[in-house]
Amino acid sequence: MSGEIKRVVLAYSGGLDTSVILRWLQDTYRCEVITFTADLGQGEEVEPARKKAEMMGVKPEHIFIRDLREEFVRDFVFPMFRANTLYEGTYLLGTSIARPLISKHLVEIAAETGADAVSHGATGKGNDQVRFELGAYALNPHIKIIAPWREWDLNSRTKLLAYAEERQIPIATSKRGEPPYSTDANLLHISYEGRILEDPWEEPPEDMFTRTVAPEDAPDKPAYVEVEFAGGDPVAIDGKKLSPAALLTRLNELAGQHGVGRLDLVENRFVGMKSRGVYETPGGTILLTAHRAMESITLDRAAGHLKDELMPRYAELIYNGFWFAPEREALQALIDKTQEKVTGIVRLKLYKGSVTVVGRKSPNSLYRLDYVTFEEDEVYDQRDAEGFIKLNALRLRLGAMAGK
Repeated sequence: MSGEIKRVVLAYSGGLDTSVILRWLQDTYRCEVITFTADLGQGEEVEPARKKAEMMGVKPEHIFIRDLREEFVRDFVFPMFRANTLYEGTYLLGTSIARPLISKHLVEIAAETGADAVSHGATGKGNDQVRFELGAYALNPHIKIIAPWREWDLNSRTKLLAYAEERQIPIATSKRGEPPYSTDANLLHISYEGRILEDPWEEPPEDMFTRTVAPEDAPDKPAYVEVEFAGGDPVAIDGKKLSPAALLTRLNELAGQHGVGRLDLVENRFVGMKSRGVYETPGGTILLTAHRAMESITLDRAAGHLKDELMPRYAELIYNGFWFAPEREALQALIDKTQEKVTGIVRLKLYKGSVTVVGRKSPNSLYRLDYVTFEEDEVYDQRDAEGFIKLNALRLRLGAMAGK
């Protein structure tokens, strides 16, 4: 197959794994490598990847670095949050939702440069290999995909380091030791897996966390924040209009200062095994709480309940890599239809790891004080409830009579 591949686009971070992959592709396939580095708000400089790729023989015109922060939040994170999406009831899908965007740009760059294939650094045990490749095939059914972790024999960090040193691949000093965990980061979250966390009984070390203070060390005074929505999406924080990426960045800052957004989870991977991961999703945790509160006064009961019934299926599609599948797009159309009047402001209190809704208002509110008040009213006849109850009880009464 090596003769069939003349040019490949590699999802390249500049780290140990993808740097080894870059050289391995050159050595094994004797092909030209094009690198693609995505800035998804991971909190690290991406420009060093350019110098490293050049050092390893990649032509300057074949090094692609793209700032995708706005596209990521606007076209992937916000649509997902319209559904109040949680995988297995708790996980905000921070890693999952970034993969289809990376696949999209891999395929686009392959088309722009006439590449035969794309490549990624996901291992053969995880979910990301599935997500990258399902996304790529959905956008280009004829694309070739090279997954080195499923082909090579460099199946340990020791072997990766030895390969890198033998071929004079520059390695960050910190990479020469055994890291206690592996991470994935973007503007929505950061995840930690492996090493010490592989024992689900072991408490995560406090010095591991990078985006949130420990809740017990958070300020003793709560903070209040107002999130404004328009058509289901957040558009302003405390009255200030912000772009999608700037808004999520601001929520991350606020939540992180108050220890909001930590999650310790044992999840079911798509490939069949259980995995323990620890996540920090500070801004997303505020956003989920605020969005549900906004829906609580603007969304019809049946529409809201239908959304809640469909959400686990929608979450599973994203987790498993089916973002570009027709069923996900169909669900998205339904979800987006429900969001047309989800507009208004939610006020929240942040305090030592918790986020609590303390106010909500909307020009489209379905909440009517004249109907729900315990005081005297002129719009609701309480006697109507008697017939309502009797009709709903009819089948129960008939069942009870038949049973006797």
